[in-house]
Amino acid sequence: MNATPSSSVLKKIIALVLAFGPGIFAIGYTIGTGSVTSMIVAGSRFGMQLLWVLFLSCLFTGLLMYVYGNFALITGETALYGIKKHLKYGKTLALLIILGITFGQWNSLMGILGISSNIIFEIIALNNTGIRAYEYEVVLSIAILIIAIFYGITLMGKYSFFEKVLILFVTLMGGSFFISLFYVYPLPLDVVKGIVPSLPDVPGAKMLVAAFVGTTMAAATFLSRPLFVKGKGWTIKDLQTQKKDSIIAATLIFIISGTIMAVACGALYYNGQEVKQVLDMAGTLEPVAGKWAVTLFFFGTLSAGLSSIFPCLLIAPLLLADYQSGTLDTSSKQFRVITAIASCVALIGPILGARPIPLQILSQVFNVFVLPLVILCIVLLLRKTTLMKGHKTSSLVYVGLYAALFFSLVISYNGVVALINY
Repeated sequence: MNATPSSSVLKKIIALVLAFGPGIFAIGYTIGTGSVTSMIVAGSRFGMQLLWVLFLSCLFTGLLMYVYGNFALITGETALYGIKKHLKYGKTLALLIILGITFGQWNSLMGILGISSNIIFEIIALNNTGIRAYEYEVVLSIAILIIAIFYGITLMGKYSFFEKVLILFVTLMGGSFFISLFYVYPLPLDVVKGIVPSLPDVPGAKMLVAAFVGTTMAAATFLSRPLFVKGKGWTIKDLQTQKKDSIIAATLIFIISGTIMAVACGALYYNGQEVKQVLDMAGTLEPVAGKWAVTLFFFGTLSAGLSSIFPCLLIAPLLLADYQSGTLDTSSKQFRVITAIASCVALIGPILGARPIPLQILSQVFNVFVLPLVILCIVLLLRKTTLMKGHKTSSLVYVGLYAALFFSLVISYNGVVALINY
């Protein structure tokens, strides 16, 4: 039976997605609840003023994915194992990175679980207003149920199947924002002004800037890059392919995140509306989805959040496997214990009854503190001629890395000030 033109096109699209390299994992790590929340809150409060922060974060993200990927292809080693083996005080540095990233990701996990639980609660409450009297108990019960299910799924190793399902929902969410952009959009002049570095002189702006960088320029994305590159089966012959993959991934992260910010600017900022509660964020889709906006936003954002739970649960065992130069064994006692601890940590936010929106933004801030160390380590590794087997890194790349290091130090300082003020 001959394939119809429509099925042929569908097969080509699927083949294109499958052909896309490890960059798809970078997008999966980056575009989650934290990213959606940060972009919507920023767009609703400051319009396009923080677009320059997003641009720099994505630019440096692409560069760091590129150099970490090249390191893996040329040396055949993973990131943390290379740091431990080849740098002075390497073991200490690697362990500090593991602790820093794990702390940041587990903080994000609290925010993700909080927002996901509150979204489900809000949907239930729309049809049953009496349940609002028991909001704390219901939200906490939902959070416990979600994390228990995901912990069980993680142990069963069924991540790949659920990832495919969740990618579908996240794609729908991204598509809905793109469609919304045709209905509500920022003024072109505001977009141009957004590229010029400036900070809103209002409380909370510094923390939002740090959250921007924490959710977009995530150290976990770079450190996991060698693992995914090796898993793809790429070799030193694929250096150019690896480069293109990094550029495409960083570009898509910027486009998707920028679109969400732009829609929030057009739908909320110009109307003087700010996002304070979870359900407020659905207003970004109201111009195109009408009464279905809440439902559409519910499925999209919940899927983005749930798809982010897997990487957050896996990050500590993944980094330890990298450090030990081993493989991630989901049946090991080490894996079960660490993911169980992560699951318990995720419940801290719902147990304390913390507001999910501020908690999610606050959690992203912690991700920036390990960034300078991760950037410095790759610079030191690239300078080892013997290790890099004669492959020279261009001066332009080094300039970019030093600029990224300076940027990360400034943002880390900014994050410290924001936390103190908070």
